[in-house]
Parts: sequence; C-alpha cells; structure tokens
Amino acid sequence: GILYYAALSKGKTMYILVRMVSEAGTGFSFNTRRLRLEDKLTLLRYDPSVKKHVLFKEKKKIRSI
Repeated sequence: GILYYAALSKGKTMYILVRMVSEAGTGFSFNTRRLRLEDKLTLLRYDPSVKKHVLFKEKKKIRSI
C-alpha cells in the first residue's frame, strides 16, 4: 500500500537482512530477510545444537537488500 511507496520513495529498499539468534542459548544463528516496515521477526526453526525446534528472535539488522 501507501506505506511501501513512502519507504521506497526515499531511496530505501523494501527488504532488510536480519540475524536470527536461537533462544535456546546455544549461540546458533542464521540470516533471513524481512520487509523493512514489518515488526521484528520471531520464528520457530530447527537448532542443530540441541536437536530441537526452538524459537529464534531477530537480534540485529545486517544490511539492506
């Protein structure tokens, strides 16, 4: 909608690359992309360190893509 056009009109990209870190405390992480204007991500993914599906939370923005 209108919000996306406003973000793009300033010369910014629509997506950003973010680091997702395991909430199990293992330090395992992966990178994924999300829309710039969305809230921070929380995903259920597999953590090979504990061999289970655990919550991953967005910790930091890496770059625009």
